[in-house]
Amino acid sequence: MAFVLWILAVILVVSGIVALFRKQLLWGIVLIVVGLAVGPGGVSIFT
Repeated sequence: MAFVLWILAVILVVSGIVALFRKQLLWGIVLIVVGLAVGPGGVSIFT
């Protein structure tokens, strides 16, 4: 389960970075923050 959350976090962070490059600042920041919350540092939130 942790591996799936890690993959999801990577996808969210990459999507957030792409959104920032497309000048969608708020959406990009939200995606990056959610990705970091779900990612390796945030896995303990869900387990």
